[in-house]
Amino acid sequence: MKTFQGRTAVITGAGSGFGLEASRIAAREGMRIVMADVQQDALDKAVAEIRGLGAEVLPFQLDVAKAERVEAMGAATLETFGAPHFVFNNAGVGAGGLIWEHTLKDWEWVVGVNLMGVAHGVRVFTPMMLDAAKADPSYEGHIVNTASMAGMLNAPNMGVYNVTKHAVVAMSETLYQDLALVTDQIGTSVLCPYFVPTGISHSERNRPADFNDGDHKPTKSQLIAQAMSDKAVSSGKLTAEQVMQWVFEAVRKRQFYVFSHPHALGGVQMRMEDILQLRNPTDPFKERPEVGANLRAQLRG
Repeated sequence: MKTFQGRTAVITGAGSGFGLEASRIAAREGMRIVMADVQQDALDKAVAEIRGLGAEVLPFQLDVAKAERVEAMGAATLETFGAPHFVFNNAGVGAGGLIWEHTLKDWEWVVGVNLMGVAHGVRVFTPMMLDAAKADPSYEGHIVNTASMAGMLNAPNMGVYNVTKHAVVAMSETLYQDLALVTDQIGTSVLCPYFVPTGISHSERNRPADFNDGDHKPTKSQLIAQAMSDKAVSSGKLTAEQVMQWVFEAVRKRQFYVFSHPHALGGVQMRMEDILQLRNPTDPFKERPEVGANLRAQLRG
């Protein structure tokens, strides 16, 4: 996809972080933008900013886990702007802790947003993009799904989050291969960021009441995971703006994998070697044993 001017973008999680930065870039590129977010006040503020940049914006408040809301957004997009050219399935939430300590509500919430939110975006928007491609040989489209380095690695004490992000990588790789069977006009990328300062570590602020666990209190492992996430995310040196600039460049080049921290691929290589050599998973703290020792001491204390 070489041209953005005059084309349409659909961006979820557009009220902050990567979604807001994607909206800013899309506006500067002259795109029409469907901006979606679960948090109404954040969405309102973001929409006002993006309209201030001169972009035509269709705001849509929704929880991406709700199939009917994503379908409604798709219908509104088609009616207002026609088939989109750039779809950024970006909305996501974070959750940590020992994997057996996640409650049913934890699983339902995180899987609903991180996995099914992307699935809904793919199933709603891909068919209309394919229809546009059949109708117009000059049509170009691209779908970007936000996963994580947690979709390439399995850090301990991050259970349900790892599971959903691995699934998004698998979905994206499959989408890439499936689209290649039927069209050359639509590309796909998967974004796998590491620690970048966004609002992901404070996802609980948008947890729907339906997924509250009543009087259930966070376990020790979950409190430790939250503290570690807060520290890691807030100390990230790269900005969301830098990462999104790379994403738009990847779209231009039809590059599939987008990594914010390529040095983390050493861990991916180690994992692949573990699999190929049929050896047990390597200690993730091999290079920083003091971190592993501290975590074990906290959990066993």
